[in-house]
Amino acid sequence: MPRIFQVSVPSLRVTLSSIFRKQGFNSTDALYLAGTLIDADQRGISSHGTQRMAMYDAKIRHRIIDPHARPGIVRSKGASLLIDAHAAMGQLAMREATNLAIGLAQSHGLGLVAVRNSNHFGTAGQYARKAADSGFIGVVSTNSNSIVAPTHTAVPALGSNPIAVAAGYGDDQLDYDAATSTVSLGKVEVHEKTGTPIDADWAVDARGTVSHDPAAIMNAIRSKPRRAALTPLGGPGENGGGYKGYGLGLAVELLTGLLGDAPASIDLNGTRISHSILVISPEAYGGSDALAARVSQLAKRLRSLPSSDGQPVLFPGDKERAALAQHHDTVPIDEVTYKQVRDIAWGLDIDEPQIVRIDGADGGGGDEDASAVEGPKEIVDGLPAFPA
Repeated sequence: MPRIFQVSVPSLRVTLSSIFRKQGFNSTDALYLAGTLIDADQRGISSHGTQRMAMYDAKIRHRIIDPHARPGIVRSKGASLLIDAHAAMGQLAMREATNLAIGLAQSHGLGLVAVRNSNHFGTAGQYARKAADSGFIGVVSTNSNSIVAPTHTAVPALGSNPIAVAAGYGDDQLDYDAATSTVSLGKVEVHEKTGTPIDADWAVDARGTVSHDPAAIMNAIRSKPRRAALTPLGGPGENGGGYKGYGLGLAVELLTGLLGDAPASIDLNGTRISHSILVISPEAYGGSDALAARVSQLAKRLRSLPSSDGQPVLFPGDKERAALAQHHDTVPIDEVTYKQVRDIAWGLDIDEPQIVRIDGADGGGGDEDASAVEGPKEIVDGLPAFPA
């Protein structure tokens, strides 16, 4: 097993926000961006947490992401808005879109905001939760580079295209966030970094044969043209319902790039990503508290169902809330990701985040000296074929 570093959350926040500040973001935005990544790590969504820093750093250095860009409204009609992100960081564009959608819902009962010309925006769930925490229902989606093979082909033509839905409050909040591919590519990247084999049908090679080797999958995906693809939710073919994941991915294409008069995933090349957020007010249906009570009642009923395999019946968001409680002070970061972040930080004359403990190669916790981490490596200036 690979080494996993338990990293201090306050220290990581300082390092990440300082990196973003040095890269050109203002202090408020830099702190916000750092917070979105740490929140993903704390919730156990490492695929969208600190491990994304290498991708963001490369895209910022190659001017794919513009730290100085300010999203602006292109068109509006009633409860609908279209925003052009002007190549801003996706999290910043969606922060603006979420606030606008909530304002529209307060005035009109619902608000729909589409965003075009954006970048990777982190976890979709963070924006849906913001709407839910404000008393609304939030529905969020984004397209991304073509990485998913539609049913009956091995050619990547759809993005992982996640959908997030959130409603209610607190420990019983419905907090669903999932790709319409079997998994997000970030999970394959984590397996590659940790050297952990994949034990499910997450990806196919150029011939449509399922592959379980994360390194081989990532090498084929980074090639031009791509020689591997993720499977749609449900897996390859029709027997597992993969055509349903294919259809859901297309629904996201409709609500993002097609709605925003922007490229669909099949035409993306690392830029011009599109998002959307729909915020629904429950005021016509009894109000926010009444809706939250109904969501809470359903959550409790579902959790109380008898288990068929010894595992508890969970409500969407339960695992993430449990991880958040566990990782209040530290978050686990794989060794490869830690070194990537450290090298970026040292290249900007910033201190690396503090390692509290290193879980050893044997998979157990240990008191290994954090100074055993290798020294800096040259930061390669070539732009990798990142997925989003």
